Amino acid sequence: MADERILVIEDEKKISEIIRSYLERDGFAVTVAGTGAEALHLLKDCYDLIILDLMLPDMDGESICSSLRGFSDIPLIMLTAKSSEEDRIKGLGLGADDYVVKPFSPRELVARVRAQLRRTKRGEKKVLSFNNGTLRIDTLCMAALKAGEPLSLTVTEFRILLLLAEKPRMVFSRLQIVNAVQGYDFEGYDRVIDAHIKNIRHKIEDNPQKPVFLKTVYGAGYKFIGTPD
Repeated sequence: MADERILVIEDEKKISEIIRSYLERDGFAVTVAGTGAEALHLLKDCYDLIILDLMLPDMDGESICSSLRGFSDIPLIMLTAKSSEEDRIKGLGLGADDYVVKPFSPRELVARVRAQLRRTKRGEKKVLSFNNGTLRIDTLCMAALKAGEPLSLTVTEFRILLLLAEKPRMVFSRLQIVNAVQGYDFEGYDRVIDAHIKNIRHKIEDNPQKPVFLKTVYGAGYKFIGTPD
């Protein structure tokens, strides 16, 4: 399992260093985020699994989990001092794949990481490909590539692109897009969608004035017109 990337979101340095030490000993590449804001920034990169502490200094882990599940199926293990049955049910209901209560055994945590990654490998990673591979969207890694080159999309831009690409030819109104992708960096007004679409076009289209992926349906909204491979 060497080279698989793990993102640890944990503000207690002693705990994060113990987790890092045990995971790296097993060959994993580990990145640590100490705040929710740092984690959301790092989520633009591709990871194979996330370990998420629910009690962070700037935002609660449940909100990060809920936001993440809006655009990614990456395996996620919640790490928390909340041990009640109700807390466990809530965490799993938000989309966590496993729930580990503090204090915990680092060896057991590594075993749970391995188990989640085995399940992921048994299933196919969901990759959407369009126009003979010109545009590829990896939902697990939350990454998009144009002609094989990674695109620098914000979290909101990725959500919008994925929403439209998963249902080619379907017209989405601005309000529908707002409701589907609303998140931490979203400003709340539906017309801001126009600005996001403009930014996405500049990143995925050869000629934004003649789009082959994102089309404006005047008076209605937007639709994805790329041809699935």
